Amino acid sequence: MLNGMQNSVTPTHCPYCALQCGMNLTPAPDGTVEVTERADFPVNRGALCGKGRTAPAVLSSTVRLTSPLVRSEGKLVPASWDEALDRIAEGLSRTRTEHGPDACGVFGGGGLTNEKAYTLGKFARVVLGTSQIDYNGRFCMSSAAAAGTKAFGLDRGLPFPLEDIPRTGCVILVGSNLAETMPPSLRFFNELRENGGTLIVIDPRRTKTAEQADLHLAPRPGTDLALALGLLHLVVAEGRTDEEYIRERTSGWEEARAAAMAHWPEYVERITGVHVPQLREAVRMFCEPEAAMVLTARGPEQQSKGTDTVGAWINLCLATGRAGRPLSGYGCLTGQGNGQGGREHGQKADQLPGYRKLTDPAARRHVAEVWGVDPDSLPGPGRSAYELLDALGTDIRALLLMASNPVVSAPRAGHIEERIKSLDFLAVCDVVLSETAALADVVLPVTQWAEETGTMTNLEGRVLLRRQAITPPEGIRSDLDVMHELADRLGVEKGFPTDAEEVFEELRRASAGGPADYSGITYRRLVEENGVFWPCPTPAADPGDGEDESLDARDDETGVHPGTPRLFLDRFATEDGRARFVPVSHRATAEEPDDEYPVFLTTGRVVAQYQSGAQTRRVDELNAAAPGPFVELHPRLAERLGAKEGEPLAVVSRRGRAVAPARITNTIRPDTVFMPFHWYGEGRANTLTNPALDPTSRMPEFKACAVRLETVKP
Repeated sequence: MLNGMQNSVTPTHCPYCALQCGMNLTPAPDGTVEVTERADFPVNRGALCGKGRTAPAVLSSTVRLTSPLVRSEGKLVPASWDEALDRIAEGLSRTRTEHGPDACGVFGGGGLTNEKAYTLGKFARVVLGTSQIDYNGRFCMSSAAAAGTKAFGLDRGLPFPLEDIPRTGCVILVGSNLAETMPPSLRFFNELRENGGTLIVIDPRRTKTAEQADLHLAPRPGTDLALALGLLHLVVAEGRTDEEYIRERTSGWEEARAAAMAHWPEYVERITGVHVPQLREAVRMFCEPEAAMVLTARGPEQQSKGTDTVGAWINLCLATGRAGRPLSGYGCLTGQGNGQGGREHGQKADQLPGYRKLTDPAARRHVAEVWGVDPDSLPGPGRSAYELLDALGTDIRALLLMASNPVVSAPRAGHIEERIKSLDFLAVCDVVLSETAALADVVLPVTQWAEETGTMTNLEGRVLLRRQAITPPEGIRSDLDVMHELADRLGVEKGFPTDAEEVFEELRRASAGGPADYSGITYRRLVEENGVFWPCPTPAADPGDGEDESLDARDDETGVHPGTPRLFLDRFATEDGRARFVPVSHRATAEEPDDEYPVFLTTGRVVAQYQSGAQTRRVDELNAAAPGPFVELHPRLAERLGAKEGEPLAVVSRRGRAVAPARITNTIRPDTVFMPFHWYGEGRANTLTNPALDPTSRMPEFKACAVRLETVKP
């Protein structure tokens, strides 16, 4: 049963992935919340996956936290809010006094609203004075963000709306299983094919998404970079480059061309396992239409060379004139609900609000003025997500963690669990008692999506207003309340409002003039216009003559910027307006199979669970559909091992051992096994994964590590 139910239908958005599907919440006679169709939102037009339909189940007091908890004699016991907040303030203050501000760490989540993410970044830098802040979105699309910034001067997941996909001629979808991770989005690709376009899916598994493709390429894990270079080689060799576009809108082509030409088709076939005729067919399908797109997801991005891999796919788009043109371009399919907005406004180790660089003196001055502090008081860049977690218990002695469950989601998770246990002090804000929260000294129960108002930024760069539909249960507070109370206890009495719209108004000022400019967006506009695409500056933040007109459009009657659904149509966001080719070359994964660990492991999601499963594993309907982990392997590999369907199988890497039932299928490569990563315990996939980091994005190599398999007696 839920308390404080309102009596009207509230249009809002799903709490899970970056589609942020529209839905209506309606009170039901039994006192629960009913999800009903909201057909006016263009991303999903009313369609929802099982996670969205069952989202209200986590609002129930039977599965959520209902009281603050503090550790006493080794156990978490209920406590008052004052006692819990006092303990957190004392733990953070003591750590800062004894070991310095950087001994306090802050770790956020990609599900936090823009207002919370903004405030968390401000709290870390102004109240704690620490540089040690990052968030789990680092594990999502940081490689694509780094590559997009290098090439285009600006990163936004998709530089065009999803509605453009059905109208293009061909889409190459790299390392994404949308049919299970974002089911409502699959209709855009179905419409693409109905309109005569084609779909190429690149994945080592023949997933449900790959089954919908006109062409499926199944490379060895970790070889997407070589594959992209091989396709670009063929584009050049077959005379399919757009020379006029390259000359007028890009720079750096000769170096990138030379790098690609070192990856001839037969060489790429040996590396990837994809046959040359398939490579040639992919090039033909991509180049023959007038317009085409490349979309990447976690497959090519979660690698120790993820930035270069995405860069190679961007080079393919640039060489064929498929970027910054209508119905063409490169895009990244962001995974987490607010993975885009979460890093734009200061939750990331090296960024200030508005996607400003923390090392830029002008950016520091602008944000410091909004915050009312001395620019010199702002700390510099800190550690990336895995590096921050790896430093727990040594350099970092206390941690404030919001909306993340790294005990399940981090690579080399067994090691990270031990680092968390070694902390002097851990405070967690969450809606459920996750595996990480269960290790905390203090746990605070906070409001959920349906109980609060705030903005999210979906994978298109569309800023949305998620509206409060119900009153939270008595004793539950918002993350904004928590940061306000902690700031006050730590000596900062002003600057941390609890009203989300008030926070957003400050965020608008802090982002003004930055790459991710939200200054022209208001709550009222978000309601009236069903979302606004950034950048959306105010006239005061006018970029001036010589800038991209699409970034400075004004409605002739109102003078209000309409937002920017489509980026780069006139120029790219670089100093000279040109996109940059970045020369890259293939290199092996950080850990290749050998005699001791002869098989590749790759990881991913299943349709009925989400991320670390902290919330979805508490929903009966979803657990019935996906009750636990499994090891997917090819029949030939199973025969060699003597593995049987449904029987336990051990997967062993250099970092640990996981055990789960075997699932035997011919939809995966014989040299590869797959495990979903949603579960804790002996089937925890991230016990095995490799924390080797991309040198630019600091993304861990989740998608490829070497393992061996062992049968286990039932």
